Amino acid sequence: MYTLPKIERFNRSVLSKYNVYNSVFLTLPFDAIDNTGSLLPLFTEVCEKGFANQESPEQIVNFFVEKYLDAPSEQERIDLMFRFIQYVERQIVLFDAIEDAAFEEINNLEGTGSMREIRDKAEATGKREELTEFLDSFNVRTVLTAHPTQFYPGPVLGIITDLTEAIKTDNLYEIKQLLSQLGKTPFFKKEKPTPFDEAVSLIWYLENVFYDTIGEIVNFICRNIYQGEKINGSILSLGFWPGGDRDGNPFVTTEITNKVADRLRTSILKCYYNDIRKLRRKLTFAKVDVMVTDVESKLYRSVFYSEGEIFITQDEFRKTLLEIRKIIVSQHQSLYLGELDSLLNKLNVFGFHFATLDIRQNSKIHNAVIKDIFDTLKKSDPESFPKEYFDLEEKDRIEVATNLHKRLKPDAFSDEMTQQTLQSIYAMKNIQERNGEKGSNRYIISNNESALNVIETLALFQLSGWENPSVDIVPLFEAVDDLRNSDKIMETLYTNPDYAEHLKRRNNVQTVMLGFSDGTKDGGYLMANWSIYLAKEAITAMSRKYGIEVIFFDGRGGPPARGGGKTHKFYASLGSDIENNEIQITIQGQTISSNFGTFDSCQFNLENLLSAGISNRLFDKGKNDLSAGDKTLLSDLAEIGYKKYIDFKNHPEFIPFLEQMSALKYYSMVNIGSRPAKRNKGDKLNFGDLRAIPFVGSWSMLKLNVPGSFGVGTALKEFEKSGKWNDVQELYDRSLFFRTLLENSMMSLAKSFLPLTAYMKDDPEFGAFWQVIYDEFALTKEMLLKIAAHKELMENYPDGKASIAVREHIVMPLLVIQQYSLQRINELQKEAKPDEKLIATYEKLVTRALFGNTNAARNSA
Repeated sequence: MYTLPKIERFNRSVLSKYNVYNSVFLTLPFDAIDNTGSLLPLFTEVCEKGFANQESPEQIVNFFVEKYLDAPSEQERIDLMFRFIQYVERQIVLFDAIEDAAFEEINNLEGTGSMREIRDKAEATGKREELTEFLDSFNVRTVLTAHPTQFYPGPVLGIITDLTEAIKTDNLYEIKQLLSQLGKTPFFKKEKPTPFDEAVSLIWYLENVFYDTIGEIVNFICRNIYQGEKINGSILSLGFWPGGDRDGNPFVTTEITNKVADRLRTSILKCYYNDIRKLRRKLTFAKVDVMVTDVESKLYRSVFYSEGEIFITQDEFRKTLLEIRKIIVSQHQSLYLGELDSLLNKLNVFGFHFATLDIRQNSKIHNAVIKDIFDTLKKSDPESFPKEYFDLEEKDRIEVATNLHKRLKPDAFSDEMTQQTLQSIYAMKNIQERNGEKGSNRYIISNNESALNVIETLALFQLSGWENPSVDIVPLFEAVDDLRNSDKIMETLYTNPDYAEHLKRRNNVQTVMLGFSDGTKDGGYLMANWSIYLAKEAITAMSRKYGIEVIFFDGRGGPPARGGGKTHKFYASLGSDIENNEIQITIQGQTISSNFGTFDSCQFNLENLLSAGISNRLFDKGKNDLSAGDKTLLSDLAEIGYKKYIDFKNHPEFIPFLEQMSALKYYSMVNIGSRPAKRNKGDKLNFGDLRAIPFVGSWSMLKLNVPGSFGVGTALKEFEKSGKWNDVQELYDRSLFFRTLLENSMMSLAKSFLPLTAYMKDDPEFGAFWQVIYDEFALTKEMLLKIAAHKELMENYPDGKASIAVREHIVMPLLVIQQYSLQRINELQKEAKPDEKLIATYEKLVTRALFGNTNAARNSA
């Protein structure tokens, strides 16, 4: 049967439906003033024509007011803009639901990148046994993080789910009802969510999407690849940061950490209980029925009738299921065996922990904590805590730190951060006792700069009375210089007898985390990505030298600037000099809802990651290796791009531009996340303390997308000018890594819209700075189109390009409203007596528009 091209499927199943249902939506009355729906399309048209005529947001708004409104007051203008925002927010949800409903039709769930394709390829090449051996030790871990770039309240998530189902069946009556409900349901909270609120929001996805999706994938692998034989590994697993990520978030307390761990356990037990209830209706055989009823009762009491008490252990649960299985096979012709095996597979993946709760803290906080500990205790125990510790060389400090065995109690210290840091270690031990070791067995050190950072963290466990902790200490390398030194840091650790002994207890496995977000913020797009690639190669070589299996954990965000984009292609492109026995990746904010928010999208993207890792090692081994010449070329490109970016970052107007012309400072005002927008508490903006999400997101709101492209054009142009273009072109045509790197940058450009800020070129303070951005954008676009032999950006992804175009059309009013509000704020602040109340109102407009813009982009921050 003939299958339509993806773009035609998109036009039929997404674009056409959106136009129909949006016309219905715009006619629904949501308040006493019912003309908003008729005015919004007119405003959108005025915006598009205005930008075509090179008008500023302020000129566009003024023209619209003069043409369509009857001499409104400034407050009436503002009220209408707020209503526009409310409508657009809901249009975004409608488009999301339509795309989600059409996901299976547009994307082939059994085609390229699926486990079915992997099975067929393995059978065709006689590698099924090799595949099962590989899967025994291979794992994909997706880690849901506490970085909220999208935070719909629970009621809205429920409406989105119901709306998606109604759209699948074209149930117009139900769609109208849900759209009306959507129009009257609040989209934001008046107060910031707590870390526990964030956790509950993400656990919704664990219960309603990941649990069944992962179960089905593992079942398919068990039946069709292992052919009923026992799976020795979990293949897929989950990680979790909300409630455990303390880096820069003072609201994550020990109480919150324990509360989130309990909620994760209760949630997975509830999932098991629901499955057991279904099984009880089928397993009605003698003896078996009694065993199932007993398990159901114990799970029920553990979920609904206990305050933390567990009435069945994980071992007891597994042994009972295995005993039931044995009886079914021997006495009941394996009736309903598939359903029972499905539950056993889920138990093997999720245990009683559901997702591993990682604990993370910044090395700078650890430095302060260690200093407080030494300052406090060297008075009472000078022999254990030498006075000159902080004056010693690193190797001598490591020697001291590895021999600290005094037990400390958190309440022995007056400093709150010291108390909290030590309490977090006690919390990990407590969680392991209740949820199993996988409940919380990783401690991540962000901004890790030395081996001492790792050794001192391990010392904190010893000082807390946990002599041989069943915990992995995970250094996170982010800055360019730290990435360059990472292999030497790891060698210092591997050759330290005490740390080597710790690794031996952890099966000689070391996890290393690499941060794309801060790397890009620090060194620009090309340098960050290439530095991480080289760091992985160097750490792999060092680990293999000392007999250590290294696992790389990639801290990626949604957009290309933060390691997002076509992520699975990066893993498929890795050479054999990079260890790839596991793929570990953070998913956050918009990426959770857009890539993993439904059963279909979750299955598609998880299988893509599995397929990338399998293909890289089983079918394409060695094909993606880069030669010495390739690496030299990439290093040269990265250095040129790095210099361009650093010069730009050091421009005297860089920070002032972000502060005055972008929505940067308004990120902390949006009630979508518990974390502050920057790590320090001072009023002055320090670039080093600025978080990656507001940094990248602010450029995205401006539609400039600097972090995902700046310096790329200059680097490519330099090779063209020096007569080396053919070398770059040949590498692009041959290397999946390089091609993916540049294609993701193209995505950043495709989501840019410079007419939005073109008015800034005439600004007396920032005009020259904006021109620098424009010139590099134009050059990068020219060079990328040349190397890809395209006439338009993302020409080879027409459906993705079309989706971006629709979303940009929907949010055009929000972009204009936000920029108009920023212009008005700047004007009001320059007046002799600024109207603070009016400024506050416009600031609220900025933040509301920010929320909608972020949701619409799906991977903007």
